[in-house]
Amino acid sequence: MPGGRLTQQERQQIATGLADGLAYAEIARRLDRPTSTITREVMRNGGPTAYRADLAHRATERRAHRRRQSAPRGPKALTEDHGRDAEAVRAYEETLTTVFIASGTPKMMARVMACLTLTDSGSLTAAELAQRLQVSPASVSKAITFLEGQGLVRREREEGRRERYGFDDDIWYQSMMASAVSMAQVAETSRQGVAVMGPGTPAATRLENAARFLDFIAETMIRSAEQAREVLYAKPGAAPDGTTGPRPDRG
Repeated sequence: MPGGRLTQQERQQIATGLADGLAYAEIARRLDRPTSTITREVMRNGGPTAYRADLAHRATERRAHRRRQSAPRGPKALTEDHGRDAEAVRAYEETLTTVFIASGTPKMMARVMACLTLTDSGSLTAAELAQRLQVSPASVSKAITFLEGQGLVRREREEGRRERYGFDDDIWYQSMMASAVSMAQVAETSRQGVAVMGPGTPAATRLENAARFLDFIAETMIRSAEQAREVLYAKPGAAPDGTTGPRPDRG
């Protein structure tokens, strides 16, 4: 299996494959590349509907140029003395950031989320985030404010005035519950519109069906999140499926 960066010809083949409706795995097989390589390439360059080989190739060259220029001072790879491949970690961080962006998270906030997710300690100071991401402290502050409002980061105060920001094990559960509550609110508002539009009319029927659908999804999300919450606290090797690990005392 060939290694190294994708060539411009390979990117043209990726674009052709996407236009033909091929799955990432099939494109990867034709290029004799890992599927993850194709997925990362497409997602960081506009996604399957907007991918263009020439733009993707130029963007990759620009990223490589920036890395060479900034090599003496970072961004720091999150290797943290675990023998990790710094380039592989950096590439994965870009992939994770792209996925967060595709899910609707603004770019700077997505970069902060990815950085915190891949930090073994689970938290960083504003200065550390700014250094790792090579951005201004003001950009970090704005991103943290947004993420905190979404319940996606926690704030800790160290000795003195310095604060740390990070994730705890319950972040994803809280985020899922917040999404379910928001969906339930949309359902309730839709149901209120039935009386306004007139029961039995096409618009009212549309609103009622939407409300029932969203209610069902919200209830399913809440039930699933409650049932799966323990997974967030499972320790490696606690169970083959990772679902019965002990939940540590957070008090």
